[in-house]
Amino acid sequence: MTNSDRSPAGGVERPTVVGPDGEKALVVIPTFNERENLPLIIGRLQTTLSAIHVLVVDDSSPDGTGEVADELAAGDAAGRIHVLHRADKDGLGKAYLAGFDWGLTRDYEVVIEMDADGSHAPEQLPALLATINDGADLVIGSRYVRGGELVNWPRRREILSRGANTYARVALGAGIHDITAGYRAYRRAVLEKISLDTVESAGYCFQIDLAWRSIQAGFDVREVPITFTEREIGQSKMSGGVMSEAFVKVFRWGVQSRLAQLGVRR
Repeated sequence: MTNSDRSPAGGVERPTVVGPDGEKALVVIPTFNERENLPLIIGRLQTTLSAIHVLVVDDSSPDGTGEVADELAAGDAAGRIHVLHRADKDGLGKAYLAGFDWGLTRDYEVVIEMDADGSHAPEQLPALLATINDGADLVIGSRYVRGGELVNWPRRREILSRGANTYARVALGAGIHDITAGYRAYRRAVLEKISLDTVESAGYCFQIDLAWRSIQAGFDVREVPITFTEREIGQSKMSGGVMSEAFVKVFRWGVQSRLAQLGVRR
């Protein structure tokens, strides 16, 4: 890959943001009780993109995940595995925000969200990064666009997920099919602009919140199809409270957006 990509439409050269082996990109992986999954997912990442950097954000996992992460970092001669220990378990959103803050104080150009449980295939990350290099500001790995797939997911979870995405798309008027998805890549400019210090959402709502802020700020948000595979080890951490938070906040954001379009001050 050269230092720039040429747009087939207009012949305009775009600077390459991420190198072919993942240079200038950071994958943030929040963990809580993922000691068995973590070495597997990091190994797959390094096989797929040899120069990618990884930040494990561990919320004091009682199963020793933090210690496993430290061992992986200590054994990484290239210094591409990093660990951030947090004292409390206060939600996926807060863990990601801590990871974003860590990444933005360094020279990464792209920051990636990825689950530790294997549901997000590292082998599909090059497709997200290629779309960033094509000019996108936020790329979402989508289960619900053409080419996206679900593997071994309970029917009840799928119905809830599809319903949540349809509700968010209609309530917000956003043309994103999988706005709750947690496999995504951000250019640093997006994270620097969307006021991360004001984000209080968690879980599903966190993902909707950041995508909606990105759209409202005028960034180029795209989806690429992925295959989402249900975890084989451990248990899902999704809760009813997280779903309720998403329902209420999305409704409020949708109302605020429509009032703003009508010129009504809030």
